[in-house]
Amino acid sequence: MIRINSVHLPLDYDDELLRNKVSKQLGVEPKAIKSCNLFRRSVDARKKENIFFIASVDVGLNTDEQKICRRTKNAEIVTLYKYEAGKWQGGASPLVVGSGPAGLFAGLILAQSGARPIVIERGRDVDRRSEDVNNFWSGGALDTSSNVQFGEGGAGTFSDGKLNSGTKDPRQRKVLDEFVKHGAPDEILYNAKPHIGTDRLKETVKNIREEIIRLGGKVRFETKLTDIKTENGKVKSAVVERGGKTDIIETDSIILAVGHSARDTFEMLFNKKIAIEAKPFSVGARIEHLREKIDKSQYGKFSGNKNLGAANYKMNVHLQNGRGVYTFCMCPGGRVVNASSEENMLVTNGMSEFARNGINSNSALLVGVGPKDFKSDAPLSGMYFQRELESKAFIAGGRSYNAPVQRVDDFLNNRKSSGFGEVKPTAGPDCTMADLNTFLPDFVCESMKDGILQMDKKLKGFADGDAVLTAVETRSSSPVRILRDETMQSVSVRGLYPCGEGAGYAGGIISAAVDGIKCAEKIIEKSILTRTKQI
Repeated sequence: MIRINSVHLPLDYDDELLRNKVSKQLGVEPKAIKSCNLFRRSVDARKKENIFFIASVDVGLNTDEQKICRRTKNAEIVTLYKYEAGKWQGGASPLVVGSGPAGLFAGLILAQSGARPIVIERGRDVDRRSEDVNNFWSGGALDTSSNVQFGEGGAGTFSDGKLNSGTKDPRQRKVLDEFVKHGAPDEILYNAKPHIGTDRLKETVKNIREEIIRLGGKVRFETKLTDIKTENGKVKSAVVERGGKTDIIETDSIILAVGHSARDTFEMLFNKKIAIEAKPFSVGARIEHLREKIDKSQYGKFSGNKNLGAANYKMNVHLQNGRGVYTFCMCPGGRVVNASSEENMLVTNGMSEFARNGINSNSALLVGVGPKDFKSDAPLSGMYFQRELESKAFIAGGRSYNAPVQRVDDFLNNRKSSGFGEVKPTAGPDCTMADLNTFLPDFVCESMKDGILQMDKKLKGFADGDAVLTAVETRSSSPVRILRDETMQSVSVRGLYPCGEGAGYAGGIISAAVDGIKCAEKIIEKSILTRTKQI
């Protein structure tokens, strides 16, 4: 198989044009091409008058591929990654705590190896969880166990389902392949910025769970980890709670994939003296613009082209005060949602469906914070910093879950909004006009203001006075890191595998899933090593 990089394609290309481009670049006739598939496709919009796709294409030939490549000296021959997990060699069933991307893929790899894992999740299955979330967004009560943060699929289930990642780990291809196998659209395999959309992701997550069960694993919902029992510094069992009753799960391997919002679990680990430290993260607000204007700013005369879809952006600036400000989790054609998980605390997130056809586009606008900004250097100080901001946002929203919102022009000029222009906030069930300057830290507000103005130089219209800010965004990443060594195990307890975003080792769906796979591999390797020693 030959991989050809940097193939330029017009926005309206078809399969015939793709094959002709490839055959010309290789110096062969089109009939010599046995197969021709996109491996990666991105948009080059640097020149608004000439926007096109740049693709990497995997090509199979009916002739000597090595000879063709030597002759052209242009194509790279790449051995495509094929994932193969080890074979489970016996022992107690591993326990996976959490069913977000890290937990789901850890469970899937363990199940595929024959390990018959047990996956527990404090929240509900994705169907009942969706009902709970929609009820909350419609003005109903917050369920602290089943919400945007907790439940099957993790926090990413109610986002954009973005699958782009900075990791170069070849396991990410395994993740994409499994998503497609279980219902995701094929295009995630080649788009440079792939997404599933929250509507499609829910069904995909459910199918992965059913595959784990089919392969001999167990999945238990509404089951929360409350304690870890150890003996001689090794995991002996897990204490779980379900329906008010306590149960013991005997195991020597626990993958801790609890997500970035499992604050009671962090406190339990801290109290058990398991090594944990505060880590930097970011806070800020969601910023919304009209999708049509973002598309126009990014794509110029090509905006509205169905092959381009809604426009993305990703920006960061470094300020003179030493802070970094950046956009995160951009949701084209999406909406802002209430992502609260604790009583009397308010936090927001962004969400898009697969079509990305909402009237607004939104993104988190974040300012980096670290231990020096917290009230102490204690391991959980960042978590308490988050809680303080979420409590203030709840109060600013009228002591309700109606998020505080403000026009950008009003924010820049330190005044409470009294109405909205052409951009209407999408957060529900309702929102409350407020002045973010009165409850967010001064350094956060001043950094956001400077960031908005500087980003406007990169993306025309970003500082539009009618754009809307919705507060507060605090869950961009975990406030803690659960320390582990090169074996992926806790430095405090053997057999405990801190995993994914909540443990401080990932930053999105793909990287979390890859981390889950790596932890599963270590447990499988341990079973093989144990078996070898017994023989």
